[in-house]
Amino acid sequence: MSDTALIVIDVQESFRHRDFWDDADLPAFLSRQQALIDGASAAGIPVIQIFHVADSGPFSEASGFVTTLAPLRIAPDAMFRKRRHSALVGTGLDVWLTSHGIRRLIISGIRSEQCCETTTRHASDLGYAVDYVGEATLTFPMTDASGRQWSAADIRARTELVLADRFARIATVEQALAGQTRQRAA
Repeated sequence: MSDTALIVIDVQESFRHRDFWDDADLPAFLSRQQALIDGASAAGIPVIQIFHVADSGPFSEASGFVTTLAPLRIAPDAMFRKRRHSALVGTGLDVWLTSHGIRRLIISGIRSEQCCETTTRHASDLGYAVDYVGEATLTFPMTDASGRQWSAADIRARTELVLADRFARIATVEQALAGQTRQRAA
């Protein structure tokens, strides 16, 4: 049994209904996210799907948008709903991971600098080894308080910079999946 789990965070239709939605990076993200999901499944790594929920708006259950972002294909081993940025707060995910002997997490999903980064930091602080797969995360351009426009690429680079070697190993899809292969051989 694998001691690794793939966490797919907030890859949901809700985002298409937000003002900041931008699908410029969507094809590349979906390709890398799908490769990660398919590779994890083939390697026997449990795939955990996380959905963000809220009381109103496109993240509310009543909206009908708390569903997998099309056309992504995923058959999760477990699914959790969260109301906070970290997938490890109030969801029961930590109990599931512990009960299944998981010690290493592969983090992917939407948004790079928000829920993916927060979950990565939290997991690291809890003692998990973490692979952060930036190419399998998606985010959107933002403007800071001084008026500077940050591209999605800028935000992903900044997120990887602050996580690298402190909270996570920054990995490609292939590196994250190969990490599992090395563990099995040991």
